[in-house]
Amino acid sequence: MPEAQNAPDHGPASHHEAGPWPEPGEDPRVQWLPTLFVIVSALWTVRPLGLDGRGLAVAVLLLVNCVALAARHLPMYKVPPRVALVWLTAGVVAAAALLEVSSSGASYLFAYFLVGHIGVRLETRPALALAALSSVLCGGVLFFRLGPSHDLLPWTLGLTTGAPVLIGMLNRSRRRAVRAAIEAAESAERAARAEARTSVLTERSRIARDVHDVLAHSLAGINMQLELADALIDTGDLDRVREANKKAHSMVKESLKQAQWTVHALREDALPLVESVTAMLESSGHRDALTVTGSARDVPSPVTQNLLRIAQEALTNAARHAPGGAVHVELTYAARNMTLTVRNGPATRRVSAGAGSGMGLIGMRERVALLGGTITAGPVVTGPDEGGWKVEAVIPG
Repeated sequence: MPEAQNAPDHGPASHHEAGPWPEPGEDPRVQWLPTLFVIVSALWTVRPLGLDGRGLAVAVLLLVNCVALAARHLPMYKVPPRVALVWLTAGVVAAAALLEVSSSGASYLFAYFLVGHIGVRLETRPALALAALSSVLCGGVLFFRLGPSHDLLPWTLGLTTGAPVLIGMLNRSRRRAVRAAIEAAESAERAARAEARTSVLTERSRIARDVHDVLAHSLAGINMQLELADALIDTGDLDRVREANKKAHSMVKESLKQAQWTVHALREDALPLVESVTAMLESSGHRDALTVTGSARDVPSPVTQNLLRIAQEALTNAARHAPGGAVHVELTYAARNMTLTVRNGPATRRVSAGAGSGMGLIGMRERVALLGGTITAGPVVTGPDEGGWKVEAVIPG
């Protein structure tokens, strides 16, 4: 019976149907075995063969049938559907004609195998029409005794030459199901790769935010102390120079601690939020600046990590834009959310020239967005910190 071929490409088709990819699990060399068997059997048994008269007609029709049968191994994408219809119709007619003019042999095998391939190559309607044509032609040749082989073969055999089309159609349906499964797997693989790329970019953004927060917070404070020491050198106040230098050294040590916090955050280790915020405030010179409202509870590691970085960035901005100003931090634990508020008063010392990178507030917004929360930032217009700045992040959970 017919070997499996690629299904036809009518309408929207996959690249598997249109391209030169082999069918999965099939060896083209194995597919040629039935074709070679039919051709060799016909050459061995079909008679008469000669160079004139009926022998010449048998030889020509035998050659046409061999070519038509061998052509079924042409890839689907190389044979347009209309060309395939003409070729297979001519093959069916040639098979019936060979059955008529030959006096012996397995000429009927050509009809069986061609009709089987018709079910694979063509769509349902033309395939059934050609199968019916094969049954009518081959059955008619034997029924009406149009050739010398009618005494050897029953006319019902001719009618059955159209039956293999059903096998071919089943093969075509199976091939399409296999292609659909392959395409679904490839689509899932592409989606997984895209998701992996997105995850990598997201992780890079998170690392960039963490590195920025650590560097900005640490270097801004160290730079401020060094600038103060440089300014005090001109006054000759060595005690204050030493104090500023000592403070800079202390901040370097604290920067190392913050770098460790960042490493832990990148590894998603759990960090104690209240203790970490307290230590961060003390290292910035703001003791007893934390107020905790509500019952403190354990929160997911990503929430802790991002709230620490938001607090760190807010403290960095306060030190840069409002040096000497009072700082107040509040952690509020509510039933369905928690709120981090960082508020600083106006500057009491000269603000150093130069602006920040502009990435701090963007990073805070990104962090809050990842947690499904909201953040507001703006000047304080009332209260003891009037003229200062306030950052408030509300995180669900």
